[in-house]
Amino acid sequence: MKVEFTDESLNSLREVRSFLSNIQGLSSEKVEQITSVLLDKSEELIHFPNQGQNEEYLDHLGLNHKRIIVNHCKIIYRVVDETIYITDFFDTRQDPKKLTVRARKPMT
Repeated sequence: MKVEFTDESLNSLREVRSFLSNIQGLSSEKVEQITSVLLDKSEELIHFPNQGQNEEYLDHLGLNHKRIIVNHCKIIYRVVDETIYITDFFDTRQDPKKLTVRARKPMT
C-alpha cells in the first residue's frame, strides 16, 4: 500500500495554507505545523485505509471517496488497488459545493 497526492490535492493544500495565513492570521510556524499534521495523517492512511467515512458530497461520482477530518480540514481520498490517492484537502469552513466542483477534475 502506498499514498499518492494528486496535483489537485497539492493545489488545495496550498489554498488551505493561504487561508490559514491570510484569512485566519496564523503565524507561518503554526501554518507549517498544521501542514505537517495533515501530511502525516495522510501517510498514516497506509495502516488503516478504510478508516475514513464516505464523503457524501462526492457520492454522486460513484468513486468511493472517503474523508478523515483533522482539525478544520477534510482529507479526501480514494483507495484504488494498493494505492491511496489523496485527492483534496478541504477546509470545512468553506461552502461544501466547492468540494463537488473540484472533484470533477481528473486525477493526475
